Amino acid sequence: MSKLRIEHGASKIDWVMLKTNIEESISTDIDLMCQWSNNERKYVVNELLRFGLAQSEDFQRYKADLEKTPTQTTVGANPIPVASIAATDAPAKPVAPAIATAKHP
Repeated sequence: MSKLRIEHGASKIDWVMLKTNIEESISTDIDLMCQWSNNERKYVVNELLRFGLAQSEDFQRYKADLEKTPTQTTVGANPIPVASIAATDAPAKPVAPAIATAKHP
């Protein structure tokens, strides 16, 4: 199993907006990790997501399979941008990325 590594003071990355809701206990732990590592919240969240995605073997296989096959365009299948979902419209459970909803071969 890999270990999560958070570099102290390393927050220089290009950013893309991601709006979502998280559990309060997770938010508290993220804030604590920010204090501990002397990093901005967005950097810590980014590193945690990168680590989690890298650890998902099924997702990594799926991603590799997508990279091997040519892309197929489906008419009318435009994913909803994450930033356009209002907090009041958000479901109780986390919303998975649009790519994760595709059927596996």
